[in-house]
Amino acid sequence: MEQHVLGSDWLITPAGGTSGEAYLAENSQNQKLFLKRNSSPFLAILSAEGIVPKLVWTKRLADGDVITAQKWLEGRVLSKGEMQQDTVVQLMSKIHHSSEILHLFMRMGKKPLEPWHFLVQLQEKARSLSSSDKMFMKRVTQFLSNHVHHVENQRKVVCHADVNHENWLLGEDHHLYLIDWDNAVLADPAMDLSMMLYQYIPRSNWETWLDQYGVTLDQSLLARIQWYRVAQSLSYYLWHLEQNDYPESEKWKKQLLNEQSLFIDH
Repeated sequence: MEQHVLGSDWLITPAGGTSGEAYLAENSQNQKLFLKRNSSPFLAILSAEGIVPKLVWTKRLADGDVITAQKWLEGRVLSKGEMQQDTVVQLMSKIHHSSEILHLFMRMGKKPLEPWHFLVQLQEKARSLSSSDKMFMKRVTQFLSNHVHHVENQRKVVCHADVNHENWLLGEDHHLYLIDWDNAVLADPAMDLSMMLYQYIPRSNWETWLDQYGVTLDQSLLARIQWYRVAQSLSYYLWHLEQNDYPESEKWKKQLLNEQSLFIDH
């Protein structure tokens, strides 16, 4: 990160994260900013809606890169247990039902992620990897192909696509934020709901949770949630396989095998 973005009075240091493009800027007056290179262009509307920490300014560099500065958030990430709190489902519902966020995302020229396209991506990735698990991957992609009709022609919303508990930040003012929107997509809300429910909400509480979110859990929604659970689990499995992270890929494989009894067979 170029020092001249802020001036000599500021100290800029890496803020961690997997992208390597996030920084903490501090000056002698103890002011702090969170800087990021080429973050999501619709950060401004997310800031205005109170979904991410306040956007302070945006600057375009000579090389064409865009730097955004947000208020540095003093707070902490939610624990897995805290993901069951009412504030989480309320914020998830607000995001999925926001026409402002949806319209801006569409004006950016974003194409909807259709389930068949997601499936083709997974099939191509599976074919490109040399793995002893070819039969396993074929079985999973076949399941997704057989059931893709359950998830076609669904209403699309802006999905965060990585609602891991580490992306939910509770500020010192007790305001809840959902950060890291770099992977956001226009997709079936079941994509986010699937990750949320399977990872953090006991099955016996799904109906209540979804009622708070604003929908009724029927067979159709359950089939969509399960389809995206399988698709995302396979996606994580393939990604870790690609990174040669075999312990983590094996974890996702076991998860897929263990949960097959839950799948609806229409």
